[in-house]
Amino acid sequence: MISGLTVSERQSALLILIVMAFVGLAMAGVGRGDLLGVHGGIVLMISVALSFAVIGHYYDPEPPAERLAEYYDDPTRVGIVLAMIWAVVAMAVGVWVAALLAWPDMTWDVGWLSFGRLRPVHTSGVIFGFGGNALIATSFHVLQRTSRARLPDQISPWFVLIGYNLFCVIAATGYLMGLTQSKEYAEPEWYADLWLVIVWVTYFVLYLRTLQRRQEPHIYVANWYYMAFILVVAVLHIVNNLAVPVSLGHAKSYSLFSGVQDAMTQWWYGHNAVAFFLTAGFLGMMYYYLPKRAGRPIFSYRLSIISFWGITFMYMWAGSHHLHYTALPQWVQTLGMTFSIVLLVPSWASAGNALATLNGAWFKVRDDATLRFMMVAAVFYGLATFEGSFMAIRAVNSLSHYTDWTIGHVHGGALGWVAMITFGSFYALVPWMWRQERMYSPKLVEVHFWLALSGTIVYVFAMWNSGIIQGLMWRTYNENGTLAYSFIDSVVAMHPYYIARAFGGFLFLLGAIVCAYNIWMTIRLSKAKVVTEDGKTDVPVLEPATVLQAGE
Repeated sequence: MISGLTVSERQSALLILIVMAFVGLAMAGVGRGDLLGVHGGIVLMISVALSFAVIGHYYDPEPPAERLAEYYDDPTRVGIVLAMIWAVVAMAVGVWVAALLAWPDMTWDVGWLSFGRLRPVHTSGVIFGFGGNALIATSFHVLQRTSRARLPDQISPWFVLIGYNLFCVIAATGYLMGLTQSKEYAEPEWYADLWLVIVWVTYFVLYLRTLQRRQEPHIYVANWYYMAFILVVAVLHIVNNLAVPVSLGHAKSYSLFSGVQDAMTQWWYGHNAVAFFLTAGFLGMMYYYLPKRAGRPIFSYRLSIISFWGITFMYMWAGSHHLHYTALPQWVQTLGMTFSIVLLVPSWASAGNALATLNGAWFKVRDDATLRFMMVAAVFYGLATFEGSFMAIRAVNSLSHYTDWTIGHVHGGALGWVAMITFGSFYALVPWMWRQERMYSPKLVEVHFWLALSGTIVYVFAMWNSGIIQGLMWRTYNENGTLAYSFIDSVVAMHPYYIARAFGGFLFLLGAIVCAYNIWMTIRLSKAKVVTEDGKTDVPVLEPATVLQAGE
């Protein structure tokens, strides 16, 4: 990593780390006795540690010029490892908070073990830690292959990757200490938001610089999805987190929005975070790794572009369907419901395009668990998008909203779509990155597949049953016109489903641990025979991904 940098690049890296160290020192100084000071100390320690790492290699000889003729994959390799660390940790926290719903006394009066502290650690750790690192790592890999262009420098990718993980650490520690912006998505505080803006703009500029240097005249569709993910997430993050800090020496801030405007902003952000972080980015992943693994061209390249523009336009208007029967104006609610229903068309276009790509390769799906991960992910994507459009209908929403049905829907998409396509992509990518013929153990890939699928089904079915029962109990009246069940009656009725939920999550966690072990063992064997993505023993120089050309 550091030994591959030139002297000027080491100087630039050292300068950035020194600036970060001074910022951390300033935060620790002005924020004494406050969470701002704690996070300043974290920034300072990480910056100093990385500075010593750079200084230790400062006088290494210049790397050979031939390195510029090869793709720069070190950030992708590190991103995969970081993603799996976040996956195991965040999913373990998720199993714990699921168990707390079934057995709430397990906190033992320890504040940071409580549901309220750990729930945002789980959600942010899985979405941003696991999912975000996976998107950054795979986007660097896909961008270079489909453009036949090396990343323009070796500092920006590391700044994006390390800076992003620093944000994730600050967010997670803030949640454990009990300070957030108190929004639906438990956003970290203002200084973390500012830092992420800097990192994310660097990420977008890096992506554009690489595309500008491309040797392929065509911008492959996966890059359209990745760019939409990067650009729109930046806009969403900035607008949703507009806030005024109490002071520059205090971590607390107050949002510029309030009341129904704040609710609308939050769900504009929330649903578009689903659209562009958890959908567009992972569709970019799917549109590269599924055809590559199947050895088949995309069924319809034109359909992938039509789907892209449909998703990009329609998702922007769908967030208000989360606010049916609220103070939000009726026409805004109806607008969100309408676009949510129409959104089914471009969503199913992508799901259908993925499954149709497997025509002529179904025997590979039967025999290859890696490709089966991707196929099941496409199926769950289609199911989750249908369910989301269905739940946006006002009459259905009156039963489903605020119940565990929504939790089941979210995890159907998160586990069945996002995690499955990520695991499948990693199983394809890891042997390529570490020059291996295959994963350390194909049998463990098979074990992981069945653990993940079983855990997802148990979890989602438990929450579907739980949510529908909740909704029915909350709206059942007796002959006197009063509620037939108290709220605590519905909580008691949920207990067996919460046990099933924790069990399903535990199965999924076991699968993630198996995956992490398999990747670790594959990395350990990386000194074995060197092969390329196309099975050749020689290392190609900027080889195009020809298998991905459109089939039309």
